[in-house]
Amino acid sequence: MPEQTHQFMVVTGMSGAGRSTVANALEDLGWYVVDNLPPQMLGPISDLFTLTKNTSPRLAVVIDVRGGELFGEFLSHIEALRSRQISLRVLFLEASDSALVKRFESVRRPHPLQGDGTILDGISTERNMLLGVRESADYVIDTSDLNIHQLSTKVSDEFGVESSARLAITIQSFGFKHGLPTDADHVIDMRFLPNPFWNESLRPFNGEDQPVADFVLSQTGAMEFIENYVAALRPVFAGYLRENKRYATIAVGCTGGKHRSVATARKLAELLSTDPELAISVKHRDIGKE
Repeated sequence: MPEQTHQFMVVTGMSGAGRSTVANALEDLGWYVVDNLPPQMLGPISDLFTLTKNTSPRLAVVIDVRGGELFGEFLSHIEALRSRQISLRVLFLEASDSALVKRFESVRRPHPLQGDGTILDGISTERNMLLGVRESADYVIDTSDLNIHQLSTKVSDEFGVESSARLAITIQSFGFKHGLPTDADHVIDMRFLPNPFWNESLRPFNGEDQPVADFVLSQTGAMEFIENYVAALRPVFAGYLRENKRYATIAVGCTGGKHRSVATARKLAELLSTDPELAISVKHRDIGKE
């Protein structure tokens, strides 16, 4: 199979979740961005773009419910593109109901699907419409707690650097008491290990500090679990590649998201980074929270 050099990204998701911010960020990174494209134009525009003499063109199109009835054919056109030799990624933007309501109220604009109802009515209708789209997405970003600058930075981190890896894996530590990450593909619960928080000499530190990492990883069952989990992930990652899924998030949790989850996330990244087909990034969501 010839090497895929043309990169094609479809940006979609909930109204008010940040599509315009993502489009602007991608444009700043050198992507050619087309906004509000009907799904029926995905094939023709991809044909046109692959004819360019540019050695590695990058095209992003924004598609959403503004297309009305045309949006109903979104998934069929995405599947048609996936059957071709195009490096296609679908980015879905998500946000909580409360965050979306606040954003619509702040700009004093109605939700595009609310009709004579409320903003929440429009959000509910849109969520139902997008269930299948979200399921088919390669990458999901929850923007509920992100401002426009944080979202732009996240886009730059994820899509600004070229990589030869075929699958990008984000390993994210978190604290269960702060809630589950909504964009996680896998969730690991490390609360079966003793909590360093109850060790007064370790409490001021976190899993990035070597004494805490040594304590966590030396516990009975810790390395056995991590190594077996890495082994179990291998066929999963191979399946993702067969199904053209190019991004995945592994969420590693403990009580507060500072000790066990952080140390485990670091070790997982270390073990998985030996695979040249994987691009590994590590993020600690709750390490600075009380």
